[in-house]
Amino acid sequence: MNAGPDNAAHARKATSGITRMVLVAIAAFAFSFSLIPLYRIACEKVLGIRLERTAAQGVANAKQASARVVTVQFDGGVNSKLPWQFAPNQLTMTVHPGEQYRATYKATNTSTRAIVGSAVPSVAPARASGYFAKTECFCFTAQTLQAGETRDMPVRFIVDPNLPSDVTTITLSYTFFKNDTLTAKLAGTAAGSRAAP
Repeated sequence: MNAGPDNAAHARKATSGITRMVLVAIAAFAFSFSLIPLYRIACEKVLGIRLERTAAQGVANAKQASARVVTVQFDGGVNSKLPWQFAPNQLTMTVHPGEQYRATYKATNTSTRAIVGSAVPSVAPARASGYFAKTECFCFTAQTLQAGETRDMPVRFIVDPNLPSDVTTITLSYTFFKNDTLTAKLAGTAAGSRAAP
């Protein structure tokens, strides 16, 4: 009977196959862990991107950000077609980057009929606009003021702590325009309600 040598050869092949599979699994596992330091080296050495900060650096940066102050100036106006008065309730505000603040503007409809207006914001200098985030703003929706109505309009904002260090003053400006389409709809609705019995 020659089955013995065949069985031994088959067992050696099976053991060899299992050993290869285990070695491949270990190599894949080791390779996946080596990707993290390789990625870090590529980012930090080649691209110049710092991926992590030590706790001490994080605390130092947080203290520096909380100590930093930025002056926010407020401005407002209306387009000549809109019979409103519109201006900020405060001209300047000193803020700490990373903290949320609230400012208000006052709008008055000086006409004898209801008008819908839409505000268009702008931030100067232009390179600061990406670091100035409005979390709540009257500019997000059209505003309706009845004849002679005055209303305070709030804006909540945060200045990003990553604002370039040489930018110390930001100007937030709004211009209100008459929304002809919505004003016409509003006038049509008002006329319809007056004509109804």
